Amino acid sequence: MSAAWTISSVREAIAAKKTSAREIATEHYKRIAARNPEINAFLTLCEKRAYAQADRVDAMAAAGKPLPPLAGVPLAIKDTISTRGVRTTCSSKILDNYIPPYDATAVVRLEAAGAVILGKTNCDEFAMGSSTENSAYGPVKNPVAPDRVPGGSSGGSAAAVAADLAVAALGTDTGGSIRQPGALCGLPAMMGSYGRVSRYGLIAFASSLDRIGPLAHNVADVAKVLQIIAGRDPNDSTSTTAPVEDYAAGLAKPVKGMKIGIPKEYFGAGMDAGVREKVEAGIALLRKLGCELMDIHLPHTDYAIATYYIIATAEASSNLARYDGVRFGPRVEGDSLIATYRKTRGAGFGAEVKRRIVLGTYVLSAGYYDAYYLKGQKVRALIAQDFGEAFQKVDVIVTPTSPVPAFKLGERVNDPLQMYLADIYTVTGSLAGLPGISVPCGRIGGKLPVGLQVFGPAFGEARVLQLAHAFEQAGGASL
Repeated sequence: MSAAWTISSVREAIAAKKTSAREIATEHYKRIAARNPEINAFLTLCEKRAYAQADRVDAMAAAGKPLPPLAGVPLAIKDTISTRGVRTTCSSKILDNYIPPYDATAVVRLEAAGAVILGKTNCDEFAMGSSTENSAYGPVKNPVAPDRVPGGSSGGSAAAVAADLAVAALGTDTGGSIRQPGALCGLPAMMGSYGRVSRYGLIAFASSLDRIGPLAHNVADVAKVLQIIAGRDPNDSTSTTAPVEDYAAGLAKPVKGMKIGIPKEYFGAGMDAGVREKVEAGIALLRKLGCELMDIHLPHTDYAIATYYIIATAEASSNLARYDGVRFGPRVEGDSLIATYRKTRGAGFGAEVKRRIVLGTYVLSAGYYDAYYLKGQKVRALIAQDFGEAFQKVDVIVTPTSPVPAFKLGERVNDPLQMYLADIYTVTGSLAGLPGISVPCGRIGGKLPVGLQVFGPAFGEARVLQLAHAFEQAGGASL
């Protein structure tokens, strides 16, 4: 069997009856059994559900019926996304025994398209982190370099695809949590515009920032998965009615003449020399493809990390108040209701989640709301305004995805500030609600992957995917 299946190769093999969806699922479960104990990408498997779906696909193939777009494709789902009847923990002890009674809309749409859901992937607890070391169930190792992190918070999803344990995966991105692990594991990884993909069934961290998106082996597969999960959902009032373009059909359009903005603020101090070299080589490749490069200025970039960690923690404080041991999750009894709350949350939440709840509660508290949260929202508007003005001059904006390659496990665990700074190039697009993709851009020393990030205007996913695909096809991953 193929070492690295793609969506097209899976569908073609099943349609030609060279193999079956059940056989492909079995092969992936064998790989998971062999590799997962080492990298810890999967937390929960759902073989019964996967094989039932595979058998439905095989029955369609046997009957000669047209196969749906993702027929038989084995996918992994981040453990912050609800799956009916399948344990969904957010990598937290406080949801250790939680089994959702419904599927997230994204999961419903994937299975309706024929996808085979293999299981749930490890992540930073409640998606709070940049290394997938904050999981209550142990860290994930980067398949490319097992002594290093896979990025976060969707590190399990990235590791599962990079290790060929799944053909594609869903992650979630609040401040870079799809794009950064994609970059560190050498994969294309994308978040759509805010509202492009329904958040129904996504367990909330920061509701005005959270987004669901795909990771895969190539840009075409990212486009195909995004196509399936995108679109209006009446269950999510923040999902957009903006039409979904045919992303796959637009990939081959020429990029010659496309205007690309290069913001100087993303190339300052703090960037690893190896990352800088590869990203500059990537930008040179775009010039060779006929793109027009333009220097642009995004003046409020310096305030992005502070703004993000005010808004995101404030929303986390509010969203995580529901975990009190009363309605669901483990309960630790105390002498009073307040003591029960304290003991339950003290035992259930990890250190990083507690840190963010405390920060968020502080910035929302009386006397500080105007000074921090309200001011943060005003700066967020200025960051969005910077991008809006830039997109009046350019078609897309290109930056590094991460300032550093994958760092060693344990290297930043005790330094929250350095961990937060890993998101310095990704949080801006998150705050502005824009679509963004990270696409592989060479490897430092032939080993550690580097990501090139492409931002587009709101609901400009097709344009972002078009440039990323052209870059990939021109050999960007081999720079």
